[in-house]
Amino acid sequence: MLASTKAPAGRAGAAELMTSEAPKEPRRRVPLPAGYRQGIISAITVLLGFSLLFVRYWNFEAPGEWTIPSFAAALLLTLAIVLELVALWRSLRIEDDDETEYRITLRWFAASTSILLVSLLLAALTVSHVM
Repeated sequence: MLASTKAPAGRAGAAELMTSEAPKEPRRRVPLPAGYRQGIISAITVLLGFSLLFVRYWNFEAPGEWTIPSFAAALLLTLAIVLELVALWRSLRIEDDDETEYRITLRWFAASTSILLVSLLLAALTVSHVM
């Protein structure tokens, strides 16, 4: 019968010690300063309310025929609303009180705001008959 080449459980062989990395410590959680979460939640909900009102106007009340640019503006506006909802969901999670999670949520919010601005610009150009 052949002897096992594995070291007993709980003990590492010399070769393992030389090749294995030191165990990494879990990253320390850095809580946000007071008021940061409330501020981002307020900002997201204000922008979400504006977006929903604008989509109601753009899709149902605006005069004129649908064109490719007006349809693209509506699609971008819908995408911005979805991203705003994702940012709102992330900001309401308990994990978002951590600084790194909060920064990711801010990126989601910045992306939704950027797409919203592009859709508003496209809508404005469509209404003014530039496009």
